[in-house]
Amino acid sequence: MKFTASCAALSDLKADCLILPIGSQLKNSAETINKSYNGMIATLIKSGEFTAKSGEVMLLNFPESPLKRLILLGTDGASTPQQIIKAAEKAAAALSKTSSKNALWIGEGVSANTEWLAGIVARNICTATYSYKKTERAKLASLKSVTFWTSNQSAVKAAKAGLKFGAAVGMGMNRARQLGNLPANICTPSYLADQAKEIANSNRAKAKITTTILNSAQMHKLKMNALLSVAAGTDAPPHLIVMNYQGSTAKTKPVVLVGKAVTFDSGGISLKPGRGMDEMKFDMCGGASVLGVMTALLETQLAVNVVGIIPATENMPNGKATKPGDVVTSMSGQTIEILNTDAEGRLILCDALTYAAKFKPDTVIDIATLTGAVIGALGKETCGLLANDKQLAEQLISSGTQSGDRAWQFPLWEEYDQLLSSNFADMANIGGPQAGTITAGCFLARFTKDYKWAHLDIAGTAWVSGKNKGATGRPVPLLMEYLRNKAG
Repeated sequence: MKFTASCAALSDLKADCLILPIGSQLKNSAETINKSYNGMIATLIKSGEFTAKSGEVMLLNFPESPLKRLILLGTDGASTPQQIIKAAEKAAAALSKTSSKNALWIGEGVSANTEWLAGIVARNICTATYSYKKTERAKLASLKSVTFWTSNQSAVKAAKAGLKFGAAVGMGMNRARQLGNLPANICTPSYLADQAKEIANSNRAKAKITTTILNSAQMHKLKMNALLSVAAGTDAPPHLIVMNYQGSTAKTKPVVLVGKAVTFDSGGISLKPGRGMDEMKFDMCGGASVLGVMTALLETQLAVNVVGIIPATENMPNGKATKPGDVVTSMSGQTIEILNTDAEGRLILCDALTYAAKFKPDTVIDIATLTGAVIGALGKETCGLLANDKQLAEQLISSGTQSGDRAWQFPLWEEYDQLLSSNFADMANIGGPQAGTITAGCFLARFTKDYKWAHLDIAGTAWVSGKNKGATGRPVPLLMEYLRNKAG
């Protein structure tokens, strides 16, 4: 899809569909467009048929007109980034349901930050036109081009930068969604490894991605026994996927993203209940988000260095599977008593986090569908955040606010860490029935003492259930906003 920005006279621009953000008081371009429709928009507002409240959408069709459709988007009350993003989502969804081939989005009356707004528009249009099918590719939509219009010539450059970034984030989200939505018999650890290779092979600009895939023999040699204990019960070979995006100089320390990728989580010997178990194909969404970020980085060419580490495995029960009560020695040398094999994400992450230290990172962020407890605390709107560095936590929270992909911080206190005590090992892999999200974070913190680290628990935000069941592509927006800020 092609995105462009323009400040040309509105009468000179052609499109199948015009998206007009408006409040109840028509101003500037909204008033001009209202006059071109003989005051129809003002009449709709005056009659109450269209209230212009934030997120309200009305689609008007004009089959005989060169401009076949008009989408009115209410903006009254849209004052926060989240409200503006939600409103733009609804307009993008309405646009995606039409057969429009080209659209014109009026970029006035919503936000003074043109670059940010253009990015939100492009991102939402990309994600709105995603459609699942049984391949790694999203179905091509009828929409081919979108023009973001601004009345200010000096804002066109900023709009173009925003469109490029937003479209890249949308593409990254769609890749993450597609991988999450694929069934577990297709999206295996080997499939994810192949996807990483495909992304690396698509390099076409200055910044490059190189990919290395470690097999189980190599992981044995590295003594990644915690990770391998999860893979013990599956016939599908595990992989440690390592991707290296070089967008800055070699001396620049990288941000390391570690994404949990359990391509199907049965719970192992601690078998999950059958109801809803099909959704455990989404337990690889942390790894999928890392692949989504790498996709977006290639498009944006951000001047940062990023290493993506994806421990990928299934968690299945068979005669060789790890049993509750087993003790394993992690790559760090710390021993772990496995009290519950369904607390497997932290086991594959702890070895990956130890491995991350070899890259001498500036920062390490892990992303994981880790605990059901985070849904009880935050619902499906916000991901959980734990960190050993105050500034990093604040940066991620700010990036979440700006991107609309929000996070909320939990405490990382030693009172919770003590709940992981074990009579037979350095630690247990669970801390009991209380504070499950926090004790999971405390577990991971024991492997991250040598660098700045944050953990994002996306169990509530990585997918939705019910009639709209599917992966969301989060937290690709949050991570890309953080990396854009790092790039400066």
